[in-house]
Amino acid sequence: MTYDSLPAPATRRRLLSGLAATGGLAVSGTLGGAGRAAAQTRAGAAAPSGAGAAHAAPAVPGRRGKFRADREKAREIRAEFVHAWDGYKRFAWGHDEVLPVSGRYHDFFARNHPVGLSIIEALDTHYLMELDTEVERCVDWIGNHLDFDVDANFQVFECTIRLVGGLLSGYLATGEKVLLNRCTDLADRLLPAFTSSPTGMPYRYVNLRTGRVSGTTLPVAEIGTNILEFGVLSRITGDLRYRRAAERALRAVVERRSSLDLLATRLNVETGRWADRDSVAVNPPADSFYEYLWGAWLMFHDEDCRDWFKMFTAAMRKHQAERVDGRLWFKHVDFRTGKLISRRQSALAVAVLPVGGDNDLAADYYRSWTAVLDKYEVIPEEIDYARLQARSRRNDLRPEYANCAFQLWWQTGDPYYRTTAWQYFRNLRKHHRVPGGYTVITDVTRQPKTKGDHCPAYFFAENFKWLYLTFSGTPRFDYERGWLSTEGKVLDGFRKAEGADRMLTRSAY
Repeated sequence: MTYDSLPAPATRRRLLSGLAATGGLAVSGTLGGAGRAAAQTRAGAAAPSGAGAAHAAPAVPGRRGKFRADREKAREIRAEFVHAWDGYKRFAWGHDEVLPVSGRYHDFFARNHPVGLSIIEALDTHYLMELDTEVERCVDWIGNHLDFDVDANFQVFECTIRLVGGLLSGYLATGEKVLLNRCTDLADRLLPAFTSSPTGMPYRYVNLRTGRVSGTTLPVAEIGTNILEFGVLSRITGDLRYRRAAERALRAVVERRSSLDLLATRLNVETGRWADRDSVAVNPPADSFYEYLWGAWLMFHDEDCRDWFKMFTAAMRKHQAERVDGRLWFKHVDFRTGKLISRRQSALAVAVLPVGGDNDLAADYYRSWTAVLDKYEVIPEEIDYARLQARSRRNDLRPEYANCAFQLWWQTGDPYYRTTAWQYFRNLRKHHRVPGGYTVITDVTRQPKTKGDHCPAYFFAENFKWLYLTFSGTPRFDYERGWLSTEGKVLDGFRKAEGADRMLTRSAY
């Protein structure tokens, strides 16, 4: 997910997917797979389509291989994704986001400078769902219209997880080199945010044309959610500048932890000093920082990141975990003393814990959020967990609950997670669907729930993708070795279809 509609910046998403020869839903076309590029390619030389997995990620302990697909539910999920996508195409094609109620559009990064954000976000979702005509439509738009030579400030974190990640995932799925070319062009334009910083922690904004940087105080998620996208880009191109920049930023944050092994929330990237004392644990705007530590271990065998993840989660368990009415939550505390600050909890927080494989802790936390889902049908943006009451009554189409359901079902095979994921989907369809697609809710406590007029681009990357992966058993995803980013982008795990070297056939809805 992303910070774009939070009161304070936030984050989230993940990466994974696959491609195989047979099975799946009503397949009427196939796509070529780039596979995972060789780890050791010459600087600047892109790996060819179908390159071997020279640095394959290890299978994740506890993940199940084959499972029984529920194809009827998967068809319903795909149909709703198509409905949402049709609204975007009708009202906002080429722009960043659709306003599905009024039939207008919104540009996310810079006014009057659209970059087709929803197109890039949706690319690998189309691919997983075997909507191959739409994949080709998106690739064609990117090749003919996407240009990052923009004289405007773009937010580095959002660019990385959404644009760099989306273009990377699209390239790994299709082998279309235009996607990699646009990706490296953007990454090169983002690098001054890292290299201009005296601490190595990136500035918040960079002008994509001039390289001018700005924004000195950032939450830790924005500083440290780069290693997966930049690491994969370095793996594909052989250019280590991207991964080294992300690693330096991560290390700079870890070195500033307190004696309790807790992090506060925001840092000044020029002075290296903390701007607050709040340790918010798995909540935004810190959440994906922790996810990416574990992801770097699984994707790149980075033992430092593995050890840091274990250190931080142990500290959270010791100083922040508490139970109210038997439910597990994570209080906000002073990162130096452990003193209580608040009992607020964000809907984005639920998806962090499953990545590390502590299924007992993650399952307890998931059940706490299931109680919120049961109470409101649509999870509010923020709650007071001491009273289980909404503090923010909005729901901005957050995908984290579905994300967590997939992760826990994926690792344990427990049907409870499919049951609750299906309830999430039914509530999503009941309350968020409008004739022009899907939209946010402005008050989850009212009946009927009041609707806004905005479909964030991350919706095309995440909600339906997590649900589809949970039920479809898609042959385009390696369920044993794949990995998804915090934005729901598949960075590892695409499987190539037999006899498909590129997009040769097209499928309709």
